[in-house]
Amino acid sequence: MSDTETLYEGKWLRLMRRGRWEYAERTNPGGGVMIIAVTPEDRLLFVEQYRPALQAMTIEMPAGLVGDVADNAGENAVEAADRELLEETGYAARRIAFLMAGPTSSGMSNEILAFVRAYDLERTACGGGDETEDIVVHEVPRSEAAAWLVEKIRAGYSIDPKMFAGLYLLEHGEALFGPG
Repeated sequence: MSDTETLYEGKWLRLMRRGRWEYAERTNPGGGVMIIAVTPEDRLLFVEQYRPALQAMTIEMPAGLVGDVADNAGENAVEAADRELLEETGYAARRIAFLMAGPTSSGMSNEILAFVRAYDLERTACGGGDETEDIVVHEVPRSEAAAWLVEKIRAGYSIDPKMFAGLYLLEHGEALFGPG
């Protein structure tokens, strides 16, 4: 195996080369978390925001980095999900269950993304993200979520394919992984 060379080191990412292979490493040890959250009215929560890397507006499920805040450096995916859900959407969950985790792009990054399911939501704050974010929260009827995402694709939004994985896990996650 070839020696590994660091090409660039930033706050959250490190660009590496091993032989001919270039890849990004997440510098936060916890990876990321994506939150599948449904309101008591059976509406799925999505967030809309501009993503500089894509230079486009995106529709995503609430998500964030695990352990990216100094006070929470040792948190796990469920704890990060609790924090991010409230920050981005204004909803608090009475229970959050871990479903699964895996690589986001195994050919390009070591980032691991955990999927969690948030239960028994209650609106307790405004949401919209922190001072660096400008997030719009969408509450979409669960039965219309897939069609709504397709409409957003047609309208020019960037939609991560993991949104459809999240919809699948919403319907089948507990059968596959247990109730959490």
